Amino acid sequence: MNLYDKIRDIPDFPRPGIIFRDITPLLQDPTALKQAVDALIVELEPYDFDVIVAPEARGFILGAPLAYALGKGFVPARKPGKLPGQTRKVTYELEYGFDSLEMHTDAILPGQKVLIFDDLLATGGTILSTIKLVEEGGGEVVAAAFLIELLDLNGRDLLKKYPVLSLLQY
Repeated sequence: MNLYDKIRDIPDFPRPGIIFRDITPLLQDPTALKQAVDALIVELEPYDFDVIVAPEARGFILGAPLAYALGKGFVPARKPGKLPGQTRKVTYELEYGFDSLEMHTDAILPGQKVLIFDDLLATGGTILSTIKLVEEGGGEVVAAAFLIELLDLNGRDLLKKYPVLSLLQY
């Protein structure tokens, strides 16, 4: 199956000029979902890591099943005010505004090897902020992985220090 056929383009969302790559059709199709998760598992085989960290919200959708399938832990990076207890916060710029992420201060152990996962790499701001949260906790980011990468937004430029892999590129 061609997974590109399962990504729906929604023009002018969330604002004019943006083409939103909607993964909902892929998620709705059990064969496509399994194919995507299985393909990501194959791509991640060369990397040694203990835990997957994924930002809210779409990173959770595939990040948690990947962690389960690989026998790894899963740590969410959440929007502000969503986590109980003590958190660390980073604010970052999106292609259409600003946002923040938080992570529990004890979510990452010093020296723990971390794979960062999200559904989409655009400008790289969300992932760079997720990486900052991990590294502030003493974790070692071994790679960043994505279902989709928007090549024309040059998100890799912010992530030059890390291996980056993506299943689908636009």
